[in-house]
Amino acid sequence: MEQATLHADTPPEPSQDIRHLFDLCADEMAAVDRLIRESLDSNVVLIRQIAEYIIGSGGKRLRPMLVLLAARACGYQGDHHVALAAIIEFIHTATLLHDDVVDESELRRGQESVHAVWGNAASVLVGDFLYSRSFQMMVAVDSMRVMEVLSNATNTIAEGEVEQLLNMHDPDVDEQRYFSVIEKKTAKLFEAACQLGAVLTGRPELEEPLATFGRELGVAFQVADDVLDYTADADTLGKNVGDDLAEGKPTLPLIFARQRLGEEQRARIDAIIRSGGRDQIGEIVGLIQDTGGLRDSMALARERSAAAQRSIALLPASAWKDAMTDLAAYSVSRNH
Repeated sequence: MEQATLHADTPPEPSQDIRHLFDLCADEMAAVDRLIRESLDSNVVLIRQIAEYIIGSGGKRLRPMLVLLAARACGYQGDHHVALAAIIEFIHTATLLHDDVVDESELRRGQESVHAVWGNAASVLVGDFLYSRSFQMMVAVDSMRVMEVLSNATNTIAEGEVEQLLNMHDPDVDEQRYFSVIEKKTAKLFEAACQLGAVLTGRPELEEPLATFGRELGVAFQVADDVLDYTADADTLGKNVGDDLAEGKPTLPLIFARQRLGEEQRARIDAIIRSGGRDQIGEIVGLIQDTGGLRDSMALARERSAAAQRSIALLPASAWKDAMTDLAAYSVSRNH
C-alpha cells in the first residue's frame, strides 16, 4: 500500500483549487438552484421554512454537479440533466435529514441541524416530502431507465442506513462491514449521479464506466471524510469533530487502529465505542495516529480516487472529463 503522509497533528494536503469546476458549470448550476427553489414550493409553511433553511446552509453540491459533468462528458445536448441534478440533491438532502435524526447530530454544514431547530418529527417528515417530490420530478423526465437507476439507488441507500444502524456501538465492525455501508449509503448516490449522464445520452456502453467512476469517487470521498472527522476543526468541517466516535460509529481509521493494538488498548477502544462520547477524542486520535490508521486510511482513499480517474479514460477529451478527474483528485485533498 502506498504510504500517505497524513497525521493527526498536521492538516491534510492542501485542497486543489476547484473553482474552475464551479465556473464551468455556473450557468447550469444556477438553473439547478432555480429548479430546486421552484420544486420546494409548498402550501405548508413549515416545509417552506425548512426548505429555505436547507438551501441557505449551502453545501458543496457535488452530487448534482456530477450529473451535469457526466452528461456533458458523454456528449449530452439536452436539458433533462438539470432536473436530474435537482432530483439527486433532493435525495441527498432527504438522507441527511433522516441521518441527523438517527445520529442525533446537532450540526450540519456549520449550522444547527434541522432536527435540532424544529425537532425529529419535522425533520423526518420534510425528508419524506423531498423523497416524494423527487419521484414526482422523475416522472416528468419520462424515462423508465432513469426511474430504474434512481429507485434502485434509493433502495440501496436505505439498506446502507439500516446496516449502519446495526453497526452502531459494535466494536467488532470490520473493513468488510464498513465498506458495505459506505458503498451503499454514500457511494451509491455518486454512482447513480454519474451513470445518469450515460443514460441521458443513450450510451448504454458508457453506463458501467461512469457508474464505476461515481462509486470509486464516493468511497474515496467518504473515507477522506472519516479521516477528517478525527483531524479537522469544527469550524472548517462544518460539524462537531469526533461525531463518529460520539455516535459509537466505528470508521476505517478506528478499525485499522483496533486491529493493531494490544489487548488492553483494544479493550479501551471497545468500551468507548460501546458507550460513545467525545471526551476521549484526544486519546483516540493519538492511538489512531500511532498505529498508522489515519495514514493508511488516506492511502486507501487515494487508491480509490485513482481508480475513479482510470475508469473514465475511454471518454473523449473535454473540459467536462477534465473536471471529473479534478474532482476525483479534490475528494482526497480537501480539508472539509
